Amino acid sequence: MEFWKNKEEKQLNPDLFSSNAEILAKKIYDEGSNKINKPSQIRKFYNEVLRFDNMLKENPNPDEFYNILPYLKMLNAKVAYALGRNLVSNGFKDFISDSLKQIKDKEDFDAFAGLFEAFMGYYKYFRPSEGGGR
Repeated sequence: MEFWKNKEEKQLNPDLFSSNAEILAKKIYDEGSNKINKPSQIRKFYNEVLRFDNMLKENPNPDEFYNILPYLKMLNAKVAYALGRNLVSNGFKDFISDSLKQIKDKEDFDAFAGLFEAFMGYYKYFRPSEGGGR
């Protein structure tokens, strides 16, 4: 899922936080079960992204993004581990991996953080509680 309609002009994909996030959340929900893609497991990854976002807000130095980028990319290893333990689906792993491939600068990270936030809202809609769902 492409973040940008036109990166040079800083135009985000207009559907990124709406229909694209909703379609992604529905796909991840459909791949889930009682043990796979539990909201608590998905939330762990979102919390990591929020932690990086807070670090960047606390230190607006442009170099700070490049300092945290290797740790951000380590989410690939964490999601692979979660997949190996059957805690997340291939679709969720692909979402994280494909998104991280697009992150080259702070603007890319901000787009990813926004997408993940929108995804979480839609995911909660599709799977409102640990035992529930629509």
